[in-house]
Formats: sequence, C-alpha cells, structure tokens
Amino acid sequence: MAYQLTHSLAILTDALESIVNVVAGLVGLYSLYVAAKPRDLDHPYGHGKAEFVSAAVEGTLIVAAGVMIIFETIQNFFHPLPLQQLDIGCWIIAATALLNYAGGALCLRMGQKNKSLALEASGKHLQMDTYSTLAILVGLLIMLTTGLTWIDQVVALVMSVWIIYNGYSIIRRSLAGIMDEADSKLLKRFIVLLNKNRREQWIDLHNLRVIQYGALLHIDCHLTVPWYLNVHEAHHEIDELAKLIEQEMGDSIELFVHTDGCMPFSCTVCSIVDCKVRQQAIVSRPEWTLENILSNEKHRL
Repeated sequence: MAYQLTHSLAILTDALESIVNVVAGLVGLYSLYVAAKPRDLDHPYGHGKAEFVSAAVEGTLIVAAGVMIIFETIQNFFHPLPLQQLDIGCWIIAATALLNYAGGALCLRMGQKNKSLALEASGKHLQMDTYSTLAILVGLLIMLTTGLTWIDQVVALVMSVWIIYNGYSIIRRSLAGIMDEADSKLLKRFIVLLNKNRREQWIDLHNLRVIQYGALLHIDCHLTVPWYLNVHEAHHEIDELAKLIEQEMGDSIELFVHTDGCMPFSCTVCSIVDCKVRQQAIVSRPEWTLENILSNEKHRL
C-alpha cells in the first residue's frame, strides 16, 4: 500500500522484505513442526535438519527479494515514476519497523533458548528488516527536506546489496549445517570442558565428532582407557563422560563412545601413578587440542 501511494523504490524495498518475512515465517513454522517429530525408522537421527532446509529457503527468498529490487531500480531509471505522499509513507514504514523489531527480538530469544536455527534466522531477518526500514526512513526524510529524488534509487540499490549479503549469510550457515560442517566454536568449548574435568582413567580421547541438529547434540568419540578394565569399569568411565557433557550442555544429547584399550606407547602420556602394568615412564600428559582430539589416532609422544 505504501509503495502504491508513494511510488518510492525505497519503500518497495521494505514492502518486498515484509512479504518475504511472512512467507519465510510460514516455512519456518512448518520446519519447527517437522524438526520436533521423534526419530523413526526412516530418520534414525531425528528430523532436526529440517530447520537447516527452512533457513536455506528463507535465505533464498531474501536474495530473490534483493535481486528483484535491483531489477525494479534499473527499470525505474529508464521509466521513472513521480514520487508522491512521502510523508504518509514515512509513517507507515516507521510503524512496520517497530513491529518487525519486536517480532525479531522474540524470535531470536526463543531460537537461542531452544537452539533453533529456523527461529534464529527468522529473528535476524526481522531485525535486519528493521534496520533497513530505518535506513529507508532516513532517505525518505532527506528527500522530503531537500527534494533530491535520485536519493530514492541510491537507497534502494544500497539496501538491495545489503539484503542479498544477509540472505547469502543465512544460506551459507544452513548449508554448513546440512553438510555437517565442523563448528569450531562448539568444539573448542567442548575441549575446554574435557580438559578441566579430565579423569585419571581417560588416557586419551580421539576421533571426536560433534554435530548439532536443532536442539540435539550428536557426539561420537573414541576413549582410550587402561586395557585391564573390565566391561563394567570401562562403561562406568563412559557414564562419567556422559554426565559431564549433560551437566554443561543439557540433556538433548546423543553420545556414542567407542572404548579403546591402551597400548605400550600410551604409558608416556598416562598419568595413572600406581599402574602395575606400566612399561614406560610417564613423560607428560598433553593437553587435548583440536589437532589431537579430532585425529583418529591414539595419543603418543
């Protein structure tokens, strides 16, 4: 309505974003419904990746809106429409900015609380829409006071580039989730936790894989323990590892641990002082890092 009143390309930019918001919100809502479904025979790891697909769709819609704005701006350059009733347009988009910011803040808070990429993407999109609306509002006010109508095209082009960049960022993050790209920030947090709470029987931990599907954290690793532990004793160490992770990262966790028995070369990195089968002296207990904990090899000096 505001665009029909004013013929402003800057306002068209805001209008297209708002339309994308509505469509993306519906897609996001459906993805949350799918992601909340329990695991089944066809989806043994659950349905959490539906949120990544939803975020990819939303990012694509944002990029499409930006491209459409550029097309309309170029077309308007050759066939300009006279601007009118910009004051009314300012009031309309100012009201939409307030609503978008409030909705975006709510989505972000709920998304971070529930570790939902779909909600976070929607929240960022709504707040991005708010900032772009404010920029558009400033441009309209400058046009009202100076009469420089070419500012409308400049604002539309600048905002379209910014919109495309943000859409690309959302697509990039969603594809990273779909492709199970390693989350270095999450891995570093996990390694710090393990180093601070490392038990004596945990000689080394390697071949670590941490993947997040929505609120579910999937963890695979190999834990090296003394070879003389029986099955129950080795399983106790796994239970202690699971408790530690759940205390720090919540109970929405799938933990798969393969236990390895130590080898003679493990003695140099093992800190069990009273070990009766030790074959080599203790040299040092290396700190776990991204390099040695992700490697599929037992630790040695």
